[in-house]
Amino acid sequence: MSELVGALGRVGVLYGGVSSEREISLASGSAVSESLMRLSIENILIDVADDLLNKLELFKPDRVFVALHGPGGEDGTIQGLLEYLRIPYTGSGIVASALAMDKLRCKLMWRGLGLPTAEFMTLDAKSDWQAILESLGGKVVVKPCREGSSIGMSVVGNSQDLEVAWQHAKQFDKEVIAERRLTGEEYTVAILDGEALPAVRISTDSEFYDFAAKYHSNKTDYHCPSGLSIQHERDLLDLCKRAFKSLDCRDWGRVDVMADENGAFHLLEVNTVPGLTSHSLVPKAASAAGISFDQLVLKIIEASL
Repeated sequence: MSELVGALGRVGVLYGGVSSEREISLASGSAVSESLMRLSIENILIDVADDLLNKLELFKPDRVFVALHGPGGEDGTIQGLLEYLRIPYTGSGIVASALAMDKLRCKLMWRGLGLPTAEFMTLDAKSDWQAILESLGGKVVVKPCREGSSIGMSVVGNSQDLEVAWQHAKQFDKEVIAERRLTGEEYTVAILDGEALPAVRISTDSEFYDFAAKYHSNKTDYHCPSGLSIQHERDLLDLCKRAFKSLDCRDWGRVDVMADENGAFHLLEVNTVPGLTSHSLVPKAASAAGISFDQLVLKIIEASL
């Protein structure tokens, strides 16, 4: 352990930033820093909201733990800067981060590879709202292409609401998609060092697993074990590993999946820097696999060696 700590050197924990997920990132980064301190690993918290280059020059980290969520931190931007500066960092690289953040191009890739994902269409000012609804089954989920934590999302079932939902979503991203509304159970699978951890089934009393359900509701439940049969769980974990690998993601992350009315799994998205507080989904899955929060953080930072 002492040799490993020495090999890691000073760790810069990048957190905060300017995305709509700033507050979540602040919590994740603080939890990571506290864990590194318990592990006797020297670290410094660095808020990337401004003047990042000067902060990196001032603190001179030997490697970086990326605890940033959303655009500007999870989309390849920071990863590109760190590559240029030759500073080792945790998590996926530039291309994988950019693809995972982009729901449209990610889904196009999955369709090309034959991986299951719900039918979808892009939206713009010229869209035929009624035709899109009919094509996608009458009820859809509207999403900004490059946002996280369900920010800007809506579930709608008529043409007037669809246009309003597009107007709302395009405040967060110029590209917006509508996806067929799936009505089965929702699952998330953490990937750590190439292996899938036990699946977590999510249940909420909200219409969908939105921002409030994720971070504020006391009525959102997380089930691990998931309640799936052994074979169905294996199928789910295998699908998630394939989806993660298809984007060339590495080290760790989380794959979100939803079942349809027949129980068939459909990929939603890959998160390359999921939340890392004691209440977040990846730590819950790690705990079910016998991995403590500190062990999880250590495994993630080890991968940057």
